[in-house]
Amino acid sequence: MIRVVVADDQALVRRGFASILDATDGITVVGEADHGAEAVAIAVRERPDVVLMDVRMPHMDGLEATRRITSDPALGGVRILILTTFDLDEYVHEALCAGASGFLLKDTMPEELIHAVRVIAEGEALISPRITRRLIEEFSRLNGPRAVDEETIKQLTDREREVLELIARGLSNTEIAAELYVSQATVKTHIGRLLMKLDARDRAQLVVAAYEAGVVQPGS
Repeated sequence: MIRVVVADDQALVRRGFASILDATDGITVVGEADHGAEAVAIAVRERPDVVLMDVRMPHMDGLEATRRITSDPALGGVRILILTTFDLDEYVHEALCAGASGFLLKDTMPEELIHAVRVIAEGEALISPRITRRLIEEFSRLNGPRAVDEETIKQLTDREREVLELIARGLSNTEIAAELYVSQATVKTHIGRLLMKLDARDRAQLVVAAYEAGVVQPGS
């Protein structure tokens, strides 16, 4: 059973997400919060698998709440799925740097919400293809290019390059495995090698590296 906390200061939105998830087999909502400090407190008490975290909330925003949860060793198994109203949210990059495992727009369809929660609970990262370009723009604006050079890309095998492209297009490990007709364990092995070869901390940085290296193009 996937245990979820929903944090959003808008009661209708919060209850809407909670109702959808509670009605889904294999998922249960163990807490609701209307601000970041309450989300942290519930996470400490309930140790959920996933927290759906709004960014803009009173008392403590979702970014600070995410930092506090992801920096607490006792909450190492808690994954954060950031919710936002706009795909141009200026906090996309900052939320991922704070330790969020994924980003989801609030206007997503119920089946997409359920899929996202399951993907995050499995330990994967999820970045909606609709906000991938914004992530690249924010990374470049805030940090400048990482300058992934051609020699580094040449070190990748053809299959590693394929996996990198699919990650950049927003596919999950399960979807990549299906696309390439390989096991999920094989996909995870390839991702581990990509992280090492591209000196990337996480999946989000792999997306950035893929765009910088020209493996995929924005809008493609």
